[in-house]
Amino acid sequence: MNSTRPRPTTTRAVRTLLLSLLLFGFAPVGCVSPRARITLTQAQLNRVAEQVRPSLVRLRVVTTDYAEGREIKSQAVGSGVIITEDGYLITNHHVAGWATRIFCTLWNLEEVEAELVGTDPLTDIAVVKLKPDRPMRFVPARLGDSSRLSVGDPVLAMGSPMALSQSVTLGIVSNTNMIMPRFMGPSARLRLDGEDVGALVKWIGHDAPIFGGNSGGPLVNLRGEVVGINEIRFGLSGAIPINLAREVAAALIAEGRVRRSWIGVDVQPRFKRSDRTRGVLISGVLPGSPAARAGIQAGDLLISLAGRPVDVRFDEQMPEFMRLASSLPIGQPVPCVVERNGREIPLTLVPVDRGDFYARPREIRSWGITARDLTPLSALEMKRPDTNGVVVTSVRAGGPAGEARPPLNELDVIVAVNEHTVRSLADLEQITRELTHGQTEPVPVLATFERGDKRLMTVVRVGSREFEDPGREVTKAWLPVEVMVITRPLAQGLGQPDLRGFYITRVYPRTSAERAGLQVGDLILAVDGEPLTATSAEHQDELPALIRQYEIGSTVTLTIRRHNQTLSIPVELAASPRLPREMKTYRNETFEFTARDVSFFDRAEEQWPEDVQGARVTEVRRGGWADLGMLLVGDLIVEVDGRPVTGVDSLRQQMDRVAAARQSPVILKVLRGIHTRYLELEPRWNDTSQSP
Repeated sequence: MNSTRPRPTTTRAVRTLLLSLLLFGFAPVGCVSPRARITLTQAQLNRVAEQVRPSLVRLRVVTTDYAEGREIKSQAVGSGVIITEDGYLITNHHVAGWATRIFCTLWNLEEVEAELVGTDPLTDIAVVKLKPDRPMRFVPARLGDSSRLSVGDPVLAMGSPMALSQSVTLGIVSNTNMIMPRFMGPSARLRLDGEDVGALVKWIGHDAPIFGGNSGGPLVNLRGEVVGINEIRFGLSGAIPINLAREVAAALIAEGRVRRSWIGVDVQPRFKRSDRTRGVLISGVLPGSPAARAGIQAGDLLISLAGRPVDVRFDEQMPEFMRLASSLPIGQPVPCVVERNGREIPLTLVPVDRGDFYARPREIRSWGITARDLTPLSALEMKRPDTNGVVVTSVRAGGPAGEARPPLNELDVIVAVNEHTVRSLADLEQITRELTHGQTEPVPVLATFERGDKRLMTVVRVGSREFEDPGREVTKAWLPVEVMVITRPLAQGLGQPDLRGFYITRVYPRTSAERAGLQVGDLILAVDGEPLTATSAEHQDELPALIRQYEIGSTVTLTIRRHNQTLSIPVELAASPRLPREMKTYRNETFEFTARDVSFFDRAEEQWPEDVQGARVTEVRRGGWADLGMLLVGDLIVEVDGRPVTGVDSLRQQMDRVAAARQSPVILKVLRGIHTRYLELEPRWNDTSQSP
């Protein structure tokens, strides 16, 4: 019951695939929608919709992806349906399976936070538990029997398409055994976290329109019973049968996972030219698997398993066999019969626990990578002898692992650090903590890793450098204006082709230049009687260089041309203010943003009065908590939870207080242009990466 697996698919790529399936798909030839046959009254539709509506929820999910060497968070939306009075609900794995935080909007528009109970990528089903802040009883939907559906039965698709409010669309059941067509090849298979969803699922095909956001919502019959969980649109819309979804949900609620058996065979339908009337073709047997130990061979026809006859002539019959093979008693002998060279051979195999195909990755920040453990299945696919080692799933450009020579790459397996064997991700994290404890500079370590059948070594400078204050340049005399060169074309445009010098474009307020009476539009022709010679953009530094030769606080006399008058204006020179790049800077690794103290030039540019204080945002990392909270580069943070921010030192104190209290949400008050905004940053502290 194993098949060839592709390389890992990121959750973002999977979501893009699912959205494309939902929105575009293809229309199978010969599928005609007899919509005109549906004769339902408005009262019937209203009755069904009103029955289900109290059980319908819209999910807003903060989901995690592991790419670019870091944990990246994003927001997604989907639908779900409540199945118990105490608030368990069913949705899709691709909606909530990687959730860091989940917020559910109920029928009455009340938002309730929820938590992920368990998820099953193999059937694309997840269970979420509502966690209201007060005692509440919920209205569960009635679950029907999907095996009783027939082609032509009217159905309603309910959910929150495109994150909109609850909606209902009407259609009919068009196909009760919809599968992904094999002739389209492996790329058409729906894979989540390495799992082939179509291996166990035969979708209920229907023509009720569904769109992105409908995923996880119920498909409902005219008795108001949920008969499916909407998932894809592939020409027809596709829903997971509720009988399968209910079985998976019960296991997730009971154990947080679905236990399945594994025998280690690749199978396919019998050959078209075969005269056999039973069995499934064994196309391959994985080494060391229960099937291999039992003596099953490629080319065998498996005709019975656990005392049940097997018949797979068509692709549509394969999911039933896969469900049988995955439901065998784990660790107990199971009889089977194969046909080989015309003879029936009885055999006994002992299924093992299948487990997940891929382990969950984590970010190892001090290495600049994301990585995961090997599972028995993924180790087999990578042709590894065992599950020892840590698989690199992505590398941050410019990070420690990416800067090593040779650099670590995706799918490299780290097996040792210095003299320490690395068997698991926990080993790597522990070794890293010990090596970097108390260090303020990166620590060079010798990493041994395997790339295919090659064993390589590299030196990685593990750890992060303390964020350093940039320091400031030497203070020089400064004329508090901005200028541009009077170029030859500009001089000709002014009707004075022989002009040389500078045109004042800005006079900084509340400075000696303003007090001296300098104005925008003045032409500076000389300094202390020395004529200026600038005539092209390449001469832009002539005036500042000349001014820097004076002492701070000294007075210079500028020869000014204003409205065809020549003036002599004395101006006291100020100390050059710190440039934005020289300002003290703070980086918050949890929320993933950087801010600095306000510079003189910030105040001038934004026209902030002197009493406006704060810390100006200079970087917001994509997919961090600050990014999800819509903090933007250029924002001025003036308050954290109502406490004033006067600069980066006070911002650091406030954010340290937030971290110590593990507070969520965190309210930032920011100035953005002429507007004031309050931003809610909603970290899930339990899930925030604390990796070394």
